Amino acid sequence: MFFSFVDELRAAGIPASLKEHLTLLEALDAEVIATRPEDFYYLARATFVKDESLIDRFDQVFGKVFKGLETTYGTEEAPIPEEWLRKIAELYLTPEQMAEIKSLGSWEEIMETLKKRLEEQKERHQGGSKWIGTGGTSPFGHGGYNPEGVRIGGEGRHGRALKVWDKREFRNLDSSKELGTRNIKVALRRLRRFAREGAADELDIDGTIDGTARKGWLDIRMRPERHNAVKLLLFLDIGGSMDPHVRVCEELFSAATAEFKNLEFFYFHNCVYEGVWKDNARRFTERTPTWDVLHKYGHDYKLVFVGDASMSPYEISHAGGSVEHYNEEAGAAWMQRLTTTYPAAVWLNPLGEQHWGYSHSIGMIRELMRGRMFPLTLDGLDNAMRELSRKS
Repeated sequence: MFFSFVDELRAAGIPASLKEHLTLLEALDAEVIATRPEDFYYLARATFVKDESLIDRFDQVFGKVFKGLETTYGTEEAPIPEEWLRKIAELYLTPEQMAEIKSLGSWEEIMETLKKRLEEQKERHQGGSKWIGTGGTSPFGHGGYNPEGVRIGGEGRHGRALKVWDKREFRNLDSSKELGTRNIKVALRRLRRFAREGAADELDIDGTIDGTARKGWLDIRMRPERHNAVKLLLFLDIGGSMDPHVRVCEELFSAATAEFKNLEFFYFHNCVYEGVWKDNARRFTERTPTWDVLHKYGHDYKLVFVGDASMSPYEISHAGGSVEHYNEEAGAAWMQRLTTTYPAAVWLNPLGEQHWGYSHSIGMIRELMRGRMFPLTLDGLDNAMRELSRKS
């Protein structure tokens, strides 16, 4: 199994040498970790992964090779799968029954009612119309139905929740992913302003020919290498409804990394708030305050948001509307600060433009961007780069 593990790592582009393989075996022989799958995972990752951008690929290989490692042996009775129990708890209603269920009202009324229920509820509930639980018609919980409420955990089924409280696990985009087409790079090249910087370490052929002709002897001229001087801030929406768009976002991320020397990127979820991050595995412990971004990077940076802008409108308009934490200020306030600080800004949306009119939140983001939202297609990307160039 260990030899196949090394082979799979190499096939995935992770440099795994015989030395590292022997180091892992020596560590296991010395019993430096407890005999738990989680401890073995971290030991193997520390041994083989030398670059954080390879962690996601390592996770995929580890899951493939050691699938079923956590199987429990020796139990006499097989437990009923949790998925079966959860599906039984989900409530299925006819359209007529759904129409009879009333909404609690406004955002403020729903959140105030949730606060009271959290204070009063002392035990688990299922199938009811009031308490936080699974199934039923309560506006709080999951697995049931209510025309407007707060989904707490579980999976979305009807798309009617105005707020979702759930911890998400997102993975980083892979900057080394090869493009399916080089046309994305071609479109990005519209946003170029070349300058020669650094040491004079590139042969200037025209200058050398001219100097030699003028002086009568070989006059070698050198010059600094030519670089794209455009500075780019890339904000990437990650997780949730963005999962189906990971591939095209990875292609864009890979192309931008190759095309722009002065590139800084950050992740966010749904809408930008007071903090952004660079590593999704540490997004709760290693955040960068958005104020620091505004103060560190100058007004000459171009700002590009990438996201489907599909969320509850309250995530944009209200304090406390965020999915994963309590935001002191509305997302709209942070969007306005960013677009004011960086006048050259666009939003790239991977969702088809024909669907934009069906989402209130997309309309709100378009308004905050003053119409500068473009579809993440080759034509849309080309138009976005023209817009950013026009703002130079």
